[in-house]
Amino acid sequence: MVLWELFRTFFLMGFVSFGGGYAMLPIMEKAVTEYGWMSAERLTNMIALAGISPGPVAVNSAILIGYSAAGIRGAILSAVAILLPSLILVITVAALFIKLHHNPVVERMFYGLKPLVTSLIIYAAIKFALANNLITLDISFRSISLVIIFGLSLFALLKLRWNPVYVITLSGLVGIALYS
Repeated sequence: MVLWELFRTFFLMGFVSFGGGYAMLPIMEKAVTEYGWMSAERLTNMIALAGISPGPVAVNSAILIGYSAAGIRGAILSAVAILLPSLILVITVAALFIKLHHNPVVERMFYGLKPLVTSLIIYAAIKFALANNLITLDISFRSISLVIIFGLSLFALLKLRWNPVYVITLSGLVGIALYS
């Protein structure tokens, strides 16, 4: 029963989620807590682990959730389930792309999906920040330093156009220095 729920959930998630792994996180969180596969706090830790691991965050997350819910078989089934829709869609779209890519309706549809993807990513960031007490109303050294790290990271990425690997590494080193 759990294996079927894992497959069905990640297969459907793979079909309806646009914008990559981070845009899937709100859907993933709802499914995980609804089925009781793990707590929201544990999911947050799994997502963090999936995010720093090589590979797509959605697939890594599906593997970790599947493993947590049903062991090795759950991990393999969840990975296949989340990848299968993309494979099906890519093959289908590739076959139709020549005919559809200049279609005004298709262009408008994808243009309309861009703000949705952005809002899903922002929603996921806020939810995980709240779950880890990264967003608080009290003013402390920790909260001020987190805002400063966020602001400088965003500045380095957008204005200075630093490679994200450098920003991640530097932020991690600053975190070690400040919070050890």
